[in-house]
Amino acid sequence: MFTTMEDFQKLGKDQMDAATKFASTYSKNMQQFALETSDYAKASMEQGAAALEKLMGAKSLDKAIEIQTDYAKQAYEAFVARATKVGELYTAMAKDAYKPFETAVAKATAK
Repeated sequence: MFTTMEDFQKLGKDQMDAATKFASTYSKNMQQFALETSDYAKASMEQGAAALEKLMGAKSLDKAIEIQTDYAKQAYEAFVARATKVGELYTAMAKDAYKPFETAVAKATAK
């Protein structure tokens, strides 16, 4: 498998490079997740406050039910959209995390 000590050292360096790239990618993706989460929380709070304000100004029960129904629909749609986006981010993170190791394994098995 290893013909010289240099081959073994190169493999170690390649593995360290892969681990460093993985850590960098992981950090970047976790920052993106945190940003998405905080943006969603902020938008959700703003939408909830706006709906509550409208609800407090409702003149009839029918209008209050309409306001609540609209809010529930918007909140659900926003949640589904954000969940889809976060799912896509997780998929991209997994692919990005695997790339450095895939390259290192390919190099090691090519010899």
